[in-house]
Amino acid sequence: MPHSELMPIGLFARRSGLTSSALRFYADSGLLSPAEVDPVLGYRFYSADQVARATVLRQLREIAMPLAAVEAVLDAGADEASRLLDEHVSKVMEDAAAAQQKAAVIKSVLGNVPGLPITALKGPVLADAVEQVLTAAAHEPGMPVLAGLRIEASHEAVILTATDRYRLSTRTLVPAEPPRQTWAGTVDGDELRAAVAEIRRSTLVRLEAVPHGIWLRTADRVDRHCRLLPEEFPDHRLMLASLGEVTTRVTVSKELLLRALEDQPGERIALHVADHGVNVVSADDEHPGVPLPATTTGQDLQIWFELTTLYPAVSTAIGPEVMLDLRGNDQPATIRSADRGDLTTLAMPIKSDHSA
Repeated sequence: MPHSELMPIGLFARRSGLTSSALRFYADSGLLSPAEVDPVLGYRFYSADQVARATVLRQLREIAMPLAAVEAVLDAGADEASRLLDEHVSKVMEDAAAAQQKAAVIKSVLGNVPGLPITALKGPVLADAVEQVLTAAAHEPGMPVLAGLRIEASHEAVILTATDRYRLSTRTLVPAEPPRQTWAGTVDGDELRAAVAEIRRSTLVRLEAVPHGIWLRTADRVDRHCRLLPEEFPDHRLMLASLGEVTTRVTVSKELLLRALEDQPGERIALHVADHGVNVVSADDEHPGVPLPATTTGQDLQIWFELTTLYPAVSTAIGPEVMLDLRGNDQPATIRSADRGDLTTLAMPIKSDHSA
């Protein structure tokens, strides 16, 4: 190729965003060889059609991809390259989470500050409660606290709460031992989820507060540390206290309601409540509704929900029957067990015109 159609290394570096030294390194690594090398002076020249490869190479290194993986991506087809990228990002996120967890543990012991014993709970009960309540948590940009679980310990009970602003789930637990301290904090939900398996296999779990986190102490298993989230948790007590009067109450089989929700297509589901039953329908008029026998009191009502809001609230309810306390089609609905009140979920309906 004539030199007039080639770029010297300095110009190619500016075009690609790579430094000249980086280009020499990648040439020696076999990732990006020059189009030509002057046999006498050793000057390196690159062609215009190498700019795209060099740019992608730079971008892959910017996300800390190892050289071997970079070469695999550059030489792969679009689908395989996409899979390799997803695999790398997943690994980076796992490593970052592990580093964050280790840093939190280190911070918890800096200064040799003793932990503050809070309470003790039965492991299987705590594990179930964490999984149930965290269905109402969510990862929202700019609001990391919504991915957390609020723990409030008093001398009578331990209350777990999570909310994503469209749902609120709260469960009250009776401690295995009287709480030693009144304490409240918002714990990282992802780290609690990761600890659930260990918690479930432990007869008793003792909660101990330390700076920036809590320890889940067990007698016969590995202790787990979870970070505290510093952001202020939403005022869920005000939300619960401001609920309006219940105008319609429905008691229905949990299994039948879940099956009806699963059978309906679409993202939005309506409950038509009338005497002696509830009809579950979707926004798709081509599919018939599913009538369910139910005990109903109060006003007839049609209320719409996002399936992703209603289904987790019903599926985590305790017991064979679920009770829905409805306050109209634009007010939060309360969903809980028909015979136990220690787990309660609030779910926001959507507009009846099917728009979110």
